[in-house]
Amino acid sequence: MSGRRAVTLAAVLLGFLALPMLMSGTTVALPRIGADLHASGAALQWVVVGYFLAAAAMMLVAGSLGDLFGRRRVFAAGAAVYSVGALASALAGDILLLNAARTISGLGAAGVMAGGGAVLGATFTGSARTRAYAAMGTTAGVGMAVGPTLSGWLVGALGWRATFALFAGAGLLMLAGAIGMADSRAGGRPRPDGSHLDGPHLDGPRPDGPHLDGSHLDGPRPDGPQSDGPRLDVRGALTLIGALTLTLVGVNQAADAGWASPVVLLTLVAGLALFVTFFLIERRTLHPVLDLGLLRDRRFMAWTLAGLILAAGPAGVIAYLPTYLQAAAGASVQGAGLTMLMLTTPVLLLPQVGGFLINRGVPPRALVAVSLSLIAAGNAWLSTLHPGITAAGLLAPLVTIGTGMGLMIGTTDAQAVNQVAQEHIGMATGLLNTVRAGGGALATTLFGTALVTVLHARTGEPAQAARIAAGELAEPALEAALLTGAWQTALWCTAGVCAAATLAVWALLGSARLATTTAAH
Repeated sequence: MSGRRAVTLAAVLLGFLALPMLMSGTTVALPRIGADLHASGAALQWVVVGYFLAAAAMMLVAGSLGDLFGRRRVFAAGAAVYSVGALASALAGDILLLNAARTISGLGAAGVMAGGGAVLGATFTGSARTRAYAAMGTTAGVGMAVGPTLSGWLVGALGWRATFALFAGAGLLMLAGAIGMADSRAGGRPRPDGSHLDGPHLDGPRPDGPHLDGSHLDGPRPDGPQSDGPRLDVRGALTLIGALTLTLVGVNQAADAGWASPVVLLTLVAGLALFVTFFLIERRTLHPVLDLGLLRDRRFMAWTLAGLILAAGPAGVIAYLPTYLQAAAGASVQGAGLTMLMLTTPVLLLPQVGGFLINRGVPPRALVAVSLSLIAAGNAWLSTLHPGITAAGLLAPLVTIGTGMGLMIGTTDAQAVNQVAQEHIGMATGLLNTVRAGGGALATTLFGTALVTVLHARTGEPAQAARIAAGELAEPALEAALLTGAWQTALWCTAGVCAAATLAVWALLGSARLATTTAAH
């Protein structure tokens, strides 16, 4: 591997280590942040939610910006914005300033993750690309796994402000690494730095002919005259951000207010309306933030769906199982954390194995079917949990879920990127990250909402249902049994969704291959 490629890989991997680590670890600091800044409730939770929403909403936009203006530039800009946000978080004097700073950090994180994934896709090809994305998946798994433990240690030893400052330093290291990267974008002219860009030039007027989404450009597009340079689809970007934000906020509110709440329904309907508007805008835009042709590529959509299930399938277990173990099984905080290593350890060890198997000839379609099936089976197997369950009883189902995640995490990105043209790598990685982050957030919220909904149906008291779901058991024996029943229902629902998605991915990949074979004959 050349020196430039090594620097590129190291800088991107640092981003995929630090950002998930801070995302999963910030929750540990919330009690101290609340005490220091005299904050609680929704305002305090926004320290986590604001970061996540900003990152999820901006990833597709960041990926498209990379295609237009340079993937290295987007990665570097993301690292700079992330560092500013983290440093401002360390210096924040009240909860409003902290929440604003965390939202800024989320915007930067979108640039780092979408830009970083696109940089790897443009820098590496073939088996080297598979290995690079497998390393990316391993690194992200490490960040998510050690985030709570490391952040807990840092917060305890140095305080939450110093912890945010350390992550600002990590952002500066990413920014320094970006200097050694080769830049690329969707164009064919030399860049000012002398590098040449592969792929057709898309920055000037587009010729008449087929568009990626199947439409034909028979003159100026309806959005106005064609420009001589790259243009950002501002209307599409703002509409997409609004749609994602309203949808995530609406689902989040449903846990407290219920699905029938007028506020929840209005928020979700508004989010859906903006999604419809977004797709209408993208059909008529010269430089769309999402070329709808990507959604018509069955293989690309199959791998995107696989990435969604890899994030969403284990999300409820990762987020809520520690609470169940402490409340119903009597585990300590440390014991619950150690138990979760049964799930996260395979995520750390197996991504390279998945990449190795594919590079040695194992059909990706078969491997992804096994991976998603294991996640479905693990959720179903975990439904055997009960208040007296021990770590030994949890070992097999948690390892099964973790193995399903580990085999394909990162590798799904490589397979998806292999389906798209070079000039759309940024857009593709942005969409992958948007689906994964948004899907993980939705799955986590839906799992928690399902627990509360089942408990409400069985107790008839919304306040009691919310209290039990949060692990506060006033009558331990009775309420532990109720919580266990709700968990079993949520796990079987998750297993069913994962199983259905496995069949869909298998069918989409098979249909695409059949279509390709038929066309060849």
